[in-house]
Amino acid sequence: MEEEKIRKLAELREMLEERVKSLEAEIEGLKSLLEIVNSILLERSFRRAEEIVHPAPSKPAEAAPALSMPQIKDKEPAKVIPLRSVAGELLANIYVENRNMRVVPEVDKKFDMSTPPFEAFLVDKVLVKMRDADQEAVRRGELMPEEALSFDIKADGKIIREVLIRNVAPQRERELRSAIRWTLDKMYEKTRGS
Repeated sequence: MEEEKIRKLAELREMLEERVKSLEAEIEGLKSLLEIVNSILLERSFRRAEEIVHPAPSKPAEAAPALSMPQIKDKEPAKVIPLRSVAGELLANIYVENRNMRVVPEVDKKFDMSTPPFEAFLVDKVLVKMRDADQEAVRRGELMPEEALSFDIKADGKIIREVLIRNVAPQRERELRSAIRWTLDKMYEKTRGS
């Protein structure tokens, strides 16, 4: 009986440690996101100043920017979220667009799928768990099949080239970003150490 309690406490401690690491990763992600927002705001404010200067002379020129604005929005790339190690090293970028997330490692980073904690944590405990929960919701009729989370891992041999996660519910996006950043950071630490 005592041994069972100790085992459960050890499992609880492990869960708490993972949660603390996840929250730390989330904070880092939020800092990165804040940097991106600040740079976009700075960039946009300069663009607006240029747009205001050029169309001012005549009315036809004023109409042109209004027509071109939707085209600019359509051509904007997906939201890009850089994932950095604790030391600030760029590990990968996440591209978020239309409820899909694409995780693309930096060109100089070689993440092997067999390096922990990729399969045991990110794939099995996060992605498979979310996919299975959505499949169960589909079976209960709470979710349409085309709305269920699914994922693909593209690799050259064992080297990860891209992780595509489809149908990411907004409430899951932050959790996924944190889990992916934490996983890649741990994998990077292991590859650097070897």
